[in-house]
Amino acid sequence: MSIKEQTLILFDDYKELTVKEIVLKTGASKQMVHNVLNGLVNKGAVQKLGRTPKTSYRLVENDSMIKDIEPPYLNSKDDNFLNQHFLIVDEMGNLLKGAEAFAVWCAQRKLPFEKTMHEFAQTITKYKPFYDINGNINGTEKLLNTKGYDKIWIDNLFYLDFYAIERFGKTPLGTLLHYAKQGQSTYLMKLMMQEIKTRVLKFIELQNADAIAFAPPTIRRETQFMKFLQSNLNISLPVVEIKKVNGLIPVPQKSIPKIEERIRNAENTFAVTDPRKFKHVILIDDAVGSGATVNQIAGKIKLKGIAAEVTGLGIVGSFKGFDVVSDV
Repeated sequence: MSIKEQTLILFDDYKELTVKEIVLKTGASKQMVHNVLNGLVNKGAVQKLGRTPKTSYRLVENDSMIKDIEPPYLNSKDDNFLNQHFLIVDEMGNLLKGAEAFAVWCAQRKLPFEKTMHEFAQTITKYKPFYDINGNINGTEKLLNTKGYDKIWIDNLFYLDFYAIERFGKTPLGTLLHYAKQGQSTYLMKLMMQEIKTRVLKFIELQNADAIAFAPPTIRRETQFMKFLQSNLNISLPVVEIKKVNGLIPVPQKSIPKIEERIRNAENTFAVTDPRKFKHVILIDDAVGSGATVNQIAGKIKLKGIAAEVTGLGIVGSFKGFDVVSDV
């Protein structure tokens, strides 16, 4: 009996196995087992889970696999539209894009593909007026009209895209950000950089800024998105130093339900320590929820005389208003 046949029998019995378990049960070399597993993964018979060194393999139950769902034939215009605007991560951790992703999304909700795609296109059209000529969204007016602030310190606030839209949920950028942070996935972070790097650099250039700042992360993680962003943008401008000062128990903004409490959290847990002076600072954050982080940091920058003008840039932001982005 071949190693492949032995491996398939093992999967029938145990459903999920590691390379080490297969090596012990078959007596085959580690390299041979890897070759067999790669072949089974490529054929869709087995699914690879996790990342090295915590990788395991699971038998695919073909009758329940969503990936067997085939989208209908689309013309190039509709196909390009879905590739640009629709992306999901399924329950197995697969990144799906375009028509394939939309077919899965519709099947999960028992919705007709073509009718729902037409409704999705109408929704995207509805949101178009919010984007400026550079494809960015100006959230300044929403922040100015948000109750709870004693003072709006930030001069202007923009974001590259909405975090989510009505009915259809997270935007592609919102999806990438959510799973990149939650899973600490450098793979998804790199995909994000491909989408946003040119846009961020262009934004900074158009703003004629002479310094940049990055909102520091609240929760300790092995891989921090904001540090990854700063490193990979590799901007030549000076970076204003901002520190996160936590109490005994770090409290992330997303866990705070009221905007007044978010403002107090931001006011008391961020410290701007840079002694230099600039004219215009661009303050970058990953997700603008309440707006408290960027606004209160902007206040600290101004009160210390570091810069007279501060413009905020979020990778994603809220459509309905501030105080809603709570799971990034």
